[in-house]
Amino acid sequence: MTARKKSIIILAWNNWQTTKTCLHSLKQTELHNTEVIVVNNGSSDETKTELQKYNWLKAVHLAHNLGYVKGNNAGFKHCSEGSDIVLINNDIVFEQTDWLQQLETSAYKEDTIGIVGCRLKNEKQQLIHAGTFIMAETMWGQQMDSGKVETDINQFNQDRKVQGVIFAVAYIKRDLFRLLKGLSTDFHSYFEDTDFCLRAKQQGYDTVCCGAVTLLHNQHGSTQDNASFRNKLFNQSRKIFSKKWRAQLQNKYKQSLGWQSILNFPTGYAMSSQAIVKALDDAKVRVEYKYVYGANSPFPVPEKEDMQHNRLNVICKRPFPKKPAISVVYAQGDVFARNQGKYKIGFTMLEVDGFPAEWIRQANKMDEIWVPSEFNKQTMLASGLKRPIYTIPLGVDCHYFNPQIKSLKNHNHDYVFFTNIEWGERKNPQMQLQRFNQTFKASDDVCLIAKLNNRDPGINLQHEINKLGLNNKGGRIYFIINRVFDFYQLPLLYRSIDCYITAGRGEGWDMPLMEAMACGLPTIATNWGAHQEFATDKNSYLLNIKGTIAAEAKCPYYAGFNWADPDAEHFSELLLDIYHNQQQAQIKGGVAAADMQQRWSWANTA
Repeated sequence: MTARKKSIIILAWNNWQTTKTCLHSLKQTELHNTEVIVVNNGSSDETKTELQKYNWLKAVHLAHNLGYVKGNNAGFKHCSEGSDIVLINNDIVFEQTDWLQQLETSAYKEDTIGIVGCRLKNEKQQLIHAGTFIMAETMWGQQMDSGKVETDINQFNQDRKVQGVIFAVAYIKRDLFRLLKGLSTDFHSYFEDTDFCLRAKQQGYDTVCCGAVTLLHNQHGSTQDNASFRNKLFNQSRKIFSKKWRAQLQNKYKQSLGWQSILNFPTGYAMSSQAIVKALDDAKVRVEYKYVYGANSPFPVPEKEDMQHNRLNVICKRPFPKKPAISVVYAQGDVFARNQGKYKIGFTMLEVDGFPAEWIRQANKMDEIWVPSEFNKQTMLASGLKRPIYTIPLGVDCHYFNPQIKSLKNHNHDYVFFTNIEWGERKNPQMQLQRFNQTFKASDDVCLIAKLNNRDPGINLQHEINKLGLNNKGGRIYFIINRVFDFYQLPLLYRSIDCYITAGRGEGWDMPLMEAMACGLPTIATNWGAHQEFATDKNSYLLNIKGTIAAEAKCPYYAGFNWADPDAEHFSELLLDIYHNQQQAQIKGGVAAADMQQRWSWANTA
């Protein structure tokens, strides 16, 4: 691609040291075929005098402060004819030399892309921006999907289309800037960037956040000493933006859906439910949520209201209709009867080869049933389901789970196996821990990290581990017990290990396995159960089973059914194969990552 002419506009108002830092870092980057225009927005400090020392840029001096919008529009008048426009805040610090080339590349991947922003971090190395969104209920912009800053682990490292980007860094195609006649003078400062992105969308242009660029944003460099002034500007612009866009944001949804489920718990149903709700919202489905459990249910625990996630909080506060046109109960099948919809859908899964009679009784009162896998479709039909049933696969968030996520340095240089076990019969912890300990020696440069979770107050986990009789001279095992990680920390954990193990007796899906595969890890998975939907002998190491055995466990839902009996000898063989053929294992992990990226997104689920 031939590099286009580009015009960088930097708006500066007082606080010369901030502007100086920005310009110094900018000069160290690749600026081929690029002009730099600094608009001195009526500064009263030394900005005007100091800019005279910079012969590699064009300085435009305004008599007084015109505000962000008019100041940038004034700079546009000094841009070369036909050049693309790049808006930069003077509190940006450039730590990546090819930032401009990467933004340009992203802008010209598709004709319909009109605006490109990038990942922004703060001085604490926290990610503070990866694309913006505003919901009609709040009219308050968010720079991260969660509404919170996150430790930068290189999440959102791929280009993605977003509602908006903040114009602290924005590459705008010249034709679009001209078409929209610059930034809207309805605003003085704030909200003009989202307004521009929404107006661009009306004209058929998309906004993209470039995952290949990360810049440092020392926010509010020019107004950091005047919080009251900044708040006044923000509130004025918010009122204007609300009047202009609230109705259109409310009307963006194509349809509504009742979603009766569980969200605010560290469980598989809850975590996958969060992902589905967000994906449905992205797909312009207005989700109205109601907690399906609570009083007089099989799980009488109340659900906390605060999701610690902005978008989910907004969705959860919407009123739930008395009788939605369509409602999905996404939960265990013994709460399908709580479905309040006119058209009722039950969405569930189970880890054994059949479903309890009560689940089937309630399922047969639904209009249709969804399950994530062919495995569960067949087991439900075999258990007596008479209603239409469809396979709706679950997914993985590849913006967080991918091979480009950062990793922690392994100072011991061990090859690290990892297993994530909910202590109980189904996950088969005794076999996994004992076999690893027997297969390797303590002196081998290999170890197992076992993340153990126990929610049964009747079990003393340390006592259970002691009962295993692990040999101190055998393979080394390190334990992480009852530790709950924030969602965005999980990819860092996966990328800091070498191989993921899930050698249990049955799975209803196995999201952690899918996440590990998306991160590019070789994985060992039992060759039986719902995860066969996505785990194959081409992208994982499938553990043979000796057959199926009675599912004996505390969980009453398994009574009378069977699950897998994993082959312990074959488990040892797979451990050794991977350890002795690490490069081959890494290649298989790469195949897994590509499969997850191409086929198993939450957008596909929605």
